[in-house]
Order: sequence, then structure tokens, then C-alpha cells
Amino acid sequence: MSVSYEAMRATFSDPALCDLAMMHRGKDTRQNNQRLEFLGDRVLGLVMARMLYTSFPDEREGELAMRLSALVCGTTIACVARQLGMGAWLILDDHEVRKGGRDNESNLIDACEALIGAIYLDQGIGAAEAFIHTHWHNLMHSLVRPPKDAKTALQEWVQARGLPLPLYHELSREGTAHDPLFTIEVQVEGVSPIRAIASNKKQAEHKAAQLMLQHLGEERTW
Repeated sequence: MSVSYEAMRATFSDPALCDLAMMHRGKDTRQNNQRLEFLGDRVLGLVMARMLYTSFPDEREGELAMRLSALVCGTTIACVARQLGMGAWLILDDHEVRKGGRDNESNLIDACEALIGAIYLDQGIGAAEAFIHTHWHNLMHSLVRPPKDAKTALQEWVQARGLPLPLYHELSREGTAHDPLFTIEVQVEGVSPIRAIASNKKQAEHKAAQLMLQHLGEERTW
């Protein structure tokens, strides 16, 4: 499924949008892919929601929501980016290259979502939908049943025991604006708090929930 950057860029009416989607925030602090990433994240969510609604007519809202969460999570987006060979497309500064930025999951996620945003701006929702369908269709149908992410599973664990919902607290945010690290603590009544660190808040919360489940004896593959 790997695609050359030149081939992808050639599909754009405005190739500069494709370049912008690959521009890491460390390379250019003002003109980078963060705004496109914001847009692409919303486009991906909308298109995937429609695909799921159409493909699984007998499933309830909660089941569709769990599928959606798995298909738009960072791990899945990074998998698509790697299949495309997107690491080689990234426009990085020398420091980011030296520290392995071409295979950094956060960089790949940002670039993939930014590319979706760029396609939407350049060619419209139909082209963005076609791109997402091409690269997510098989992933969508490989999920035999709706998966549960770690936060959902932890919530169900406490509810089944009549406990209050888990609480997530941001303990610290370190590093630079371009390379942050979030420390998140999850609290479950009657259990020692668990902490996790990741490059964005959502990932840190997910990791903390996963570690808590492992601590509670509910370890499984997420």
C-alpha cells in the first residue's frame, strides 16, 4: 500500500497543501500541519461514523461508538500512516530526524490527519471520503465485534461493582510546546492511583486506564 510522496502530491490542485500537511511543528513554528491536523481529525471522525452507520445497520449506538473509537485512535492512524510510507514524507528539522522523528507515532498521527484535512480542502468531502474508505475499509471489517478501549473497560469494571466513575487528573505537562509530555493519574475508589506518561493527554489517559486494568487483574490486549 506504500505510495510515493510525489504520486500523492500530484493528486493535489494545490500541492502546497500537501507540503503543509507534512510540515512538522518543529520545522516551522507558524506554518505547520497542526491546523490541518485539527480539521482532518474531524473529517475522519465524520466519515468513519457514516461508514460504520451504513456497514453495521443492526448495531446499537454504543457498539458503533466503540468501533469508532478503535478506528480513529492514534494506534490505528499511525498504522495507516506507516502502510503509506508516510514517515519518509515528513518535513522535519535535523534535531527531529536525529531522534527518530520519522517513526515517531505522534508525528505520523498528526501528518496522516493533516493529509486528510488537506485533501478535504483541496478536493472536497468526496475525495476525503474516498481516501479514508481506501485505507480504513479493511480495518473496519477486520473487527469481528466491537472492541472496548481501556477507558471504556475500566468504566464498566467500576460500574459493575457499584463504584464511582474513574477520575483522570493531569499532574504535569513537561517538555516544549513542540514535544510535550503529559503525566496523567487515574483514580478508582479503594485502589492506589496509577500514573502514565505520553506525548498527548488522550494517550496518557488510555495508558493509565490500561495499567489500572492490569493492576486490577483485568489484563488483556487493547
